Amino acid sequence: MKQYHISYPEAIAIIFPELVRYSALRDKIEITLLKALYINLGEEYANFSIGPFQMKPTFAEMVHEKAKGAMGSRSGRLFRSKSEFENIKSYRASIVGDLENPQTELNYLIAFIKICETKFNLKSKDELSRVKFLATAYNCGFWKSEEQIENMYDKKFFRTTLLRTENYSYSDVSIFWFGDYLNKNLPSKVSSPETLHH
Repeated sequence: MKQYHISYPEAIAIIFPELVRYSALRDKIEITLLKALYINLGEEYANFSIGPFQMKPTFAEMVHEKAKGAMGSRSGRLFRSKSEFENIKSYRASIVGDLENPQTELNYLIAFIKICETKFNLKSKDELSRVKFLATAYNCGFWKSEEQIENMYDKKFFRTTLLRTENYSYSDVSIFWFGDYLNKNLPSKVSSPETLHH
């Protein structure tokens, strides 16, 4: 992340809600058939969340497509070009393999942040607003407009069995972790995580 000038707490805040919800056992049981459907038939037949960061193949494909425009030749360090694959099935199999491995899944997160920095006006946002925006874009789709993403801030669709059945705003969970991290590591930055989503 340092190599690409990505903030560790920001990156973790973006994916934190997915880390809370992730279940490796469930992943292995449910995904075997879906992987085969996606690799052989494409996203029309199976578009599902994979790995600890719970990324979908369609999300990963979009990151592949947009990374070069946002990162130039540096994107080649993260991903092979689609044209380098023998056929579409081997390309899809590579994406599934990437998303099952937290080290390569991190490459997609890095590229996602860089794409958002290119596409959206993030420089005008303070730290908390930036995390809120990026977390929401990660959850609802970075291909949407800035206004569409901002309109999703307070929508409470996210749930996890660890937090019972109550629904939460995805970005509120991200902001809570981010505020807690700042309180523990930079006490002067934020007064308390409870105040961050008010």
